Amino acid sequence: MNNIRNFCIIAHIDHGKSTLADRLLEYTKTIEINHAQVLDDMDLERERGITIKSHAIQMEYTRNNEKYILNLIDTPGHVDFSYEVSRSIAACEGALLIVDAAQGIQAQTISNLYMAIENDLEIIPVINKIDLPSAMPDEVEDQIVELLGCKRESILRASGKTGEGVYDILNAVIDCVPPPKGDPDAPLQCLIFDSVFNSFRGIIAYFKVANGVVRKGDRVKFIATGKEYEADEVGVLKLDMLPRNEIRTGDVGYIISGIKTSREVRVGDTITHVKNAAKEAISGFEEVKPMVFAGVYPIESEDFENLRTSLEKLQLNDASLTFQPESSAALGFGFRCGFLGLLHMEIVQERLDREFDIDVITTVPNVSYKVYDRKGNCIEVHNPSGLPDPALIEHIDEPYIRASVITNTAYIGPIMTLCLGKRGILLKQEYISGDRVEIYYDMPLGEIVIDFYDKLKSISKGYASFDYHIQDFRPGKLVKLDVLLNGEPVDALSTLTHVDNSVTFGRRMCEKLKELIPRQQFDIAIQAAIGSKIIARETVKAVRKDVTAKCYGGDISRKRKLLEKQKEGKKRMKQIGTVEVPQKAFLAVLKLD
Repeated sequence: MNNIRNFCIIAHIDHGKSTLADRLLEYTKTIEINHAQVLDDMDLERERGITIKSHAIQMEYTRNNEKYILNLIDTPGHVDFSYEVSRSIAACEGALLIVDAAQGIQAQTISNLYMAIENDLEIIPVINKIDLPSAMPDEVEDQIVELLGCKRESILRASGKTGEGVYDILNAVIDCVPPPKGDPDAPLQCLIFDSVFNSFRGIIAYFKVANGVVRKGDRVKFIATGKEYEADEVGVLKLDMLPRNEIRTGDVGYIISGIKTSREVRVGDTITHVKNAAKEAISGFEEVKPMVFAGVYPIESEDFENLRTSLEKLQLNDASLTFQPESSAALGFGFRCGFLGLLHMEIVQERLDREFDIDVITTVPNVSYKVYDRKGNCIEVHNPSGLPDPALIEHIDEPYIRASVITNTAYIGPIMTLCLGKRGILLKQEYISGDRVEIYYDMPLGEIVIDFYDKLKSISKGYASFDYHIQDFRPGKLVKLDVLLNGEPVDALSTLTHVDNSVTFGRRMCEKLKELIPRQQFDIAIQAAIGSKIIARETVKAVRKDVTAKCYGGDISRKRKLLEKQKEGKKRMKQIGTVEVPQKAFLAVLKLD
């Protein structure tokens, strides 16, 4: 056990985690040099250049004729996937904190670092990309010393591209990261930190052994679900899965036990033996709470069951996704899904399309609200159509976040204007170094779920970084805004919005829908309403056939008769005609500008 090291890599998005992980794998001869970002094995990850899933891999490294086993977990950097990071941190004793030499410390670096410090991990600071012409390693070193309070000489300099400083990192991992603690003779306790679905072998769970030893053929029990299984195969994770006869305390491995349904494996659960069972599960693991909710509906209604199966399989691989069935008058049967943020929602939609070949419509995302009625009862509402009658509502509480924005001092003005426009409350601003400032805001989560992140990036030319955590619920003046087509409300387009923004939002929504809804044989009235009060209206004009074209001259009454006849037809058509809302219209609401 003294020669095992478990560590993860934490950093802000795009600071070179996966490239550096490649170099570590290459220098420990775990892989041959063949292609970049070995651990990012999803097409989506390669295309977007981001890590979406945590990946575990085992390396062997010999130093002074002594063999060490290094278990590396590469983690995502985007704020939406901080849950993946928290699970990886729970399975490690040390962390490489990677900072880009050209960009310096950013918001996600700080929040992931605090998470690691809370779990008592040993932090090894590394400045990456020192080969870049725009690198400023000395300034970044100052920032790290200020943040961590460490010694200057303990900061390593490396380049994932050229491989410079990689051996120093490997040696630092062996010298600084403590070996795992645990008792090999105690009852078995393994922490599950990830799971994947394999269509031939069922569900494969990845775990770290905290105490005891697990062997092939053991009868094991999952504590949270109480289910018992036979361990058909246990092994370690190299690039492929390598079977072993036993996995000992402190090591990381996988277990295959023929589990068929996704509900039986929970990330964060503890595995123990059936006979000599552990008294309690491993603590310190929290259930994730989704923050953004949206309806996901199959385009073809017969795909409903396929969508359910696909979401269950996705949930295995991505424990932060939650869903429950719901139905909508406009879209039929579907699911109300909970996501950690907008990028997470986009990725889930892409993965449904690519991995399961299912086309879905996603409704406008919204957050969960607490609604208090006049009797003092509180209900949680995830969907505006689930809101009780306005006459019965005492007040509505909305979730607030504590946001921190790190930016160059040149962009403070526009960023403050943006945050105040989103009803943000400025708390404080701190200068991290000469020209970098961190601004703290309390903001309603509902205001940032739609397009805040995109706007922040564009006004700061990509330099501002943003991180947030949920603070509390506070009362807000919120109203439900309905969109009516020919007097019929379209439930999938209704939103909860603040009173002050409601009129302009309703107006912009009507104008946008007018462009997107195709013309019919009859006039379509698009209205935005709060309760029974109409606040905006647009009309999509009818496509009209010229019925009088065949009348050459003659009496005006002949033309009038034909026009009246046409008018009657249009009126009849309007009574039975339905308006199809194209998929673009649901997405356009997200980008109302």
